[in-house]
Amino acid sequence: MSTRNVLITGVCGGIGSASARAFSRAGWEVIGIDRSEPTEDIEIDRFELVDIAESEQIADLFTKLNREFDGLHALVNNAATQINKPIVETTDADWEHIINTNVRSAFQCIREAHPLLTAVGGAVVNVSSVHALATSMNVAVYAISKGALVALTRSAALELAADGIRCNAVLPGAIDTKMLRSGLGRRPHPDGPEGNLKILAERTPLRFVATADDIAPSILHLADNEQSKYTTGQMLVVDGGATIRLSTE
Repeated sequence: MSTRNVLITGVCGGIGSASARAFSRAGWEVIGIDRSEPTEDIEIDRFELVDIAESEQIADLFTKLNREFDGLHALVNNAATQINKPIVETTDADWEHIINTNVRSAFQCIREAHPLLTAVGGAVVNVSSVHALATSMNVAVYAISKGALVALTRSAALELAADGIRCNAVLPGAIDTKMLRSGLGRRPHPDGPEGNLKILAERTPLRFVATADDIAPSILHLADNEQSKYTTGQMLVVDGGATIRLSTE
């Protein structure tokens, strides 16, 4: 079988780099894009410097990829950003930045990648969040963006099925990444972020906070037509059981 390829956005982040490792070690060719240059330990075959918040840069990327590749076996829309602000303090600029980065970019990548995905019957995996289902204080725009990704997943799965393209979403819970620690650092605790991380683990039914490497296999599974060829339009929640508990307990 010829080598399959995957395009991963936000490849320099925690889940992005873990996904790159998982795909690479499974024998896939990994094309990574990010707005920051990758470190040497990120396992990718090709890197493109792209700020996905800028639509022109995405368009230029796919103009290049459509010239150079005959097909794309998987697209992982992983790149995301977050702000911690209450709704009444969130500016129009904040809204635009979060929505452009987390939602519009995924929509555009699916649209631009459509010819390449169609050519080989590829798959799309959108990395959403449990915040699409249950959320926290002061992350409204982030939660909205992740809910929109769920709606995009369903719509794309329905519309692109005739082209042989599957589209699913992974909804991670608490993952020990820089983004999580940054958020926990804003909550007062005598032991700082580590203290809040311990509390988070204790409140999770499985009693631990996952690493990005714990999430990557789920992304690989949904991207792989050999493993999940009859799965489309689905939301895989990977949160240690966090969202199954009633908040009143």
